[in-house]
Amino acid sequence: MKQQNSIWKFFSSVKLAIFTLSFIAITSIIGTVIPQGEPHAFYVKNYGPQVAQFFKVLDIPDMYYSWWFTGLLGLLCANLIICSFDRFPAVWKIINADNLSTSPSKLEKMRESSSWTALRSTVEKLNITDLLQSSGWKAELRKIETGELFFSQKAAWSRTGVYIVHTSILVIFIGAIVGHFGGFKGNIMIPETRSSTKIFSSGTSLPLELGFEIRCDSFAIEYYDNGMVKEYKSLLTVLENGKEVLQKYIEVNKPLTYKGITFYQSSYEGYQDFIVTVKDKDSGENKTFIVPFQKQQTWEEEKIRFGIINAEALGQRVVRSKLWVKPGDSPAVIEWLEDGQDIAIKHGDKNYIVAAKQMYATGLQVAKDPGVWLVYLGCGLMLIGLYMAFFMSHKRIWLYQKMDGDDISVVLAGSTNKNKIEFSKQFAELEKQIRKSYGV
Repeated sequence: MKQQNSIWKFFSSVKLAIFTLSFIAITSIIGTVIPQGEPHAFYVKNYGPQVAQFFKVLDIPDMYYSWWFTGLLGLLCANLIICSFDRFPAVWKIINADNLSTSPSKLEKMRESSSWTALRSTVEKLNITDLLQSSGWKAELRKIETGELFFSQKAAWSRTGVYIVHTSILVIFIGAIVGHFGGFKGNIMIPETRSSTKIFSSGTSLPLELGFEIRCDSFAIEYYDNGMVKEYKSLLTVLENGKEVLQKYIEVNKPLTYKGITFYQSSYEGYQDFIVTVKDKDSGENKTFIVPFQKQQTWEEEKIRFGIINAEALGQRVVRSKLWVKPGDSPAVIEWLEDGQDIAIKHGDKNYIVAAKQMYATGLQVAKDPGVWLVYLGCGLMLIGLYMAFFMSHKRIWLYQKMDGDDISVVLAGSTNKNKIEFSKQFAELEKQIRKSYGV
C-alpha cells in the first residue's frame, strides 16, 4: 500500500509537472532548429553520419511524432489527470461547504476581522440582508443559539480554474490525436482548366482520394513595378457528380474548405503553354484552348486558327506574347499582346475577341483535421480557466450579531484564497459602510 501511495504521489506531484513541461519546451526548441521531415541523406550531409544515425535512433527528423516525445505528452496527461483526481475533491468540498455552520469563535481569528458594539434599538431597524446586498453581497441568514449569522460569497467556482486549464490541455491533446489519425495533409499542382479527384500525401507521396473533384478555373498573379510578386490567387471550383457545388477565389491565408477538407494557396508554376480564349462577340459563345508554344490550334466550328509564335519572358514569367490569328480565309492577324490582354478581330459579319495568357498550375496544400474543433474548444477552455485562475478569487464574508441586553455585539469577518491585499481594501470599505449603518 505504501508503494502504491508513493507511485500516486509521484504522478500527482507538481515537480513532475514542472519537469515534464520544461523538457517538452526544451525539446521543442530542438525540433524547431533541426529541419523536420528531410530524408536521411540530408542529415548525413549536414551533420555527419554519426550524428545522423543518432537522429535516426531518436526519431529527430520526425520529432513531434517520436516515441519519446509522445511519451512525454502521455506523462504530462497522466500527471494532469492524477493531480486533478488527487486535489479536486478538497476544492469541491470547499465550494459546497456549509459556511453558515462556521463557529462564531473562529470569525474573530480570521485575518480580516472586526468587531464592535451597537445599540439594540438601532439594529432592530436594520435589514442586514438588504444592507449587505446593497454593498454587492447576496447574503444568507441562519439563526443560531447565540444570535444570527449572515454569510455571502463571490466567485466560488473560480477555485476550479486550474482544473479547467488541466481539462483544456487534455482536450487539445485529444483533438490533436483525432486530427492525426482521422485526418491527412497533402499537396497537389493543378494546371489551369484542369481538375483532380485526388491529392498526394505530404509524408509518403501516396495518392489520397478526396471524394469529390476540385478544378482550377483560372490563376492570376500580380507583380510590383520592380518585378517582384505582389500576390497570386486561384479560382477553384468543387464538383460532385459533374455538377458545380462551390466556387471561390483563394489566396494566401484565404483558403477554401469543403466537407472538412481545406485547400490553401501555397505556390504556383509557370508553363510554356498558353491559354487562348476565343469569344464570338455577337452570339456570346466562347471557348478556351490550351495552346503549346509555336503550335497551331483550330476552333473547327468557327473555322478560326490561332497560335503563339513568339514570346518575351523574364525568367519563367511571360511578359508579352505574339499572337497569330487566321479567321477563315481572311488574312492572318499578328499582334504582340501583354499577358492576359485581348484583341478584337473582324471576319465577315462576325466579330471575335481573342485573349492569350501564360498557363500556370496552382500549388495547393490540402489538409483535413477532424480534431480541429476539439483544439479550438480546448483553447477556449484554457482562456476561461486562466482567467478564473489568475483574475478571479473566492471571496467570503460573515456577519455575526449577538444580543446582549440593550446592546448587540457584531463581528464582521472575511477571507479570500487569492489577491489578499485587494480584498483587504474591499473589506475595509465594506466595514466602513456597515459600521455607519450600525451608527458606530
